[in-house]
Amino acid sequence: MASPGLKRGAGHLAAPAVDSKKPKANGSITSFFGAPKSNSTGAATTKPPAPKPVSPSFNKQKWVATLTSEQKELLQLEIDTMDESWLAHLKEEIVKPEFLALKRFLQKEKQSGAKIFPPEEDIYSWTRHTPLHKVKVVIVGQDPYHNHNQAHGLAFSVRPPTPAPPSLMNIYTGIKNDYPSFKPPPNKGGLLIPWAERGVLLLNTCLTVRAHQAASHSNKGWERLTQKAIDVVTRVRTRGVVFLAWGTPAGKRIASVNRERHCILQSVHPSPLSAHRGFFVNQHFKKCNEWLAERYGSDGIIDWSLLPKKEPSTTPLAVVQSPSAVINQSATKDKQAVAESKETAVSTKSSTSSQEQDEFEEDLDALEALAASEEPFES
Repeated sequence: MASPGLKRGAGHLAAPAVDSKKPKANGSITSFFGAPKSNSTGAATTKPPAPKPVSPSFNKQKWVATLTSEQKELLQLEIDTMDESWLAHLKEEIVKPEFLALKRFLQKEKQSGAKIFPPEEDIYSWTRHTPLHKVKVVIVGQDPYHNHNQAHGLAFSVRPPTPAPPSLMNIYTGIKNDYPSFKPPPNKGGLLIPWAERGVLLLNTCLTVRAHQAASHSNKGWERLTQKAIDVVTRVRTRGVVFLAWGTPAGKRIASVNRERHCILQSVHPSPLSAHRGFFVNQHFKKCNEWLAERYGSDGIIDWSLLPKKEPSTTPLAVVQSPSAVINQSATKDKQAVAESKETAVSTKSSTSSQEQDEFEEDLDALEALAASEEPFES
């Protein structure tokens, strides 16, 4: 299946030149996206060294033993469900008064009977699907979806049989414009776990929301933690990552990222309210892969395909290494979700009201674009 080769980007994509690996004849990634072009100078260069293991000295059990009784109670979810590669770097942040105040707020929400999304065991699923040492791309989202069977801890992603929201459909269009051979998943699917497991960190800046109340948990403390997570990526992933920042709020989140070490691609948000102002032609997915090919070689680019593979063994699911029943429950849900997304046909209920569909389309991805007395970012 032939696809256009990776195109050289503008000056802001410049990085230390390295020799790209030659594409394999039948390699699934390179055959889908095309091989990266060789160095224009033809000079032999050295690839950056592979990153070292993340915080190998971190002893989770020993750290937990240092917590007070109240801290242990408030942070039980983090202890049980956050991947240790992230916990090792966020442990100091989550014991700060600001984060503990957020956890008390969430505790009161739960005690009041309020329904919170995503499900508790999924709040940190982004850490488990994309461990810190595997991050190559960061896509910055905003608020979780606030209706049933939508949010599951990954920005822009929804579990089947929920159809992809409008912003994600526009993302698919953007990929299609970069790679004409791209095909959206069947049944209007919106499950992005495959991207997460390939190194795409799908991070919302706010991690919870009250049911049917968009932005109800904004400015309660999540933004501080997720900003810290972004800062950790920029510091720890010394080999370099690509940040895809769509919309003004996302742009503010990556403002301090070192642009010599990392690649920053900014654009308007893919919401229907703003996508027509440049998102469809920003070529972010192709530019992302070009930059990754230069840093990691041709086998380091992202396969953006979401189609089911013919051989199940070619797309193994990430295994969560933890005895916690909460994580095991979440991992089982994710496996079921992937299996459902691979069905060739999914029956939809004809009784779904247009009102429910309207509520889904009026998610914060769309509302975020209204922050736009903004001028479009140039990518």
